[in-house]
Amino acid sequence: MQTWFVLALAPVVAQQPGPEARIVEYLRESIEQRRQIEVSDLVNDVFTAPEERATLDRLYDTFFKVPMFLVQYEAATGELPSLRQIAEQFAFNGPETADVILALMAADPRIPAFFERDDSGEIVSLRVEPVLEHPQFGQAIERTLTGWAGRPMPAFATETFDGTPLASADMQGTPHMVYVWFSNCPPCVRTGPLLVELYEEYGDTDFEIVAANADRYLELPYDDRTRAEYARDLGIEFVLAHLTTEMQEAFGGVSIFPTMFFVDRDWTIVDHFVNFQEKEVLAEAIEATLE
Repeated sequence: MQTWFVLALAPVVAQQPGPEARIVEYLRESIEQRRQIEVSDLVNDVFTAPEERATLDRLYDTFFKVPMFLVQYEAATGELPSLRQIAEQFAFNGPETADVILALMAADPRIPAFFERDDSGEIVSLRVEPVLEHPQFGQAIERTLTGWAGRPMPAFATETFDGTPLASADMQGTPHMVYVWFSNCPPCVRTGPLLVELYEEYGDTDFEIVAANADRYLELPYDDRTRAEYARDLGIEFVLAHLTTEMQEAFGGVSIFPTMFFVDRDWTIVDHFVNFQEKEVLAEAIEATLE
């Protein structure tokens, strides 16, 4: 009985919200109360812990990538991304972070007014022209929207997970796919097993896959151990490398994950996909690179 009494009165320690949740809640309250938000004040006076500052840096960087993602996503899929899909693409905690980011964009005079949302916060319309005309976004988006099929594969230099240098020249003459992804990206999680199956099925050809992981580029909290465990658990045998800033820019400023480029022996891009694709679609693209 005494033991039961002690356990019953033991304090319940509530799990504290993480830095992203704390920042998002503060931003939401500021928007509702129409308080002016200065990034310098947030860093110097409000969120001073190292993990909070790191999260602020990531969210601030994302702020200027979202317009590109929205335009590229609609151009590639013919659809408007949901708050959940935006959150997945930028590794947010959830749709509520995407909702606040969009609210901040709508209130920021630096960002052109190019989208409308309904009462639930979902995007219901998108105007491409203001983004294309904006000096910060237009050139990068235009490079992506002009299409990739028939263009030469961009040159790049990076390193594999084990630190071995890897350059585009190493792939010359080899039909291959450049697969850009990041850890725990939901569409990437669905795509990974399909690539493992396809790599095995085309094992009697010289087709290769270069999987360029964007964790470091996106400054996500995943380490080499986590990536190694994922590769081992999935049985990945193709090349695993890191996406660099230069590589991301060379491939048109990739902002939708996963993005896939299929390259033939002549170093020409024969197909280009964004987001999840069914196995049959990927197999057809592989066949095209082998021809």
